[in-house]
Amino acid sequence: MDTRLIELLVCPLCKGPLHRLPQGQSLICTADHLAYPIRDGIPVMLESEAQPWEEHDDPIPNAALLTGAASAPQDAGAP
Repeated sequence: MDTRLIELLVCPLCKGPLHRLPQGQSLICTADHLAYPIRDGIPVMLESEAQPWEEHDDPIPNAALLTGAASAPQDAGAP
């Protein structure tokens, strides 16, 4: 995705600037602590698609939040 395009985009909630993660898979709003995904090179700028983001974390997928999968790792030896 072109850097010039990122500079034109703003957060749909607060209209603040967005920053690209080093992995290049999300655009981050540091004011709202949200990550907007980039799918097939196209940023998805919908509030419903945004994922929670903290500076020290990677975005957590919404499905993991709903299922609780992000809360604890699974034991590989459990049946």
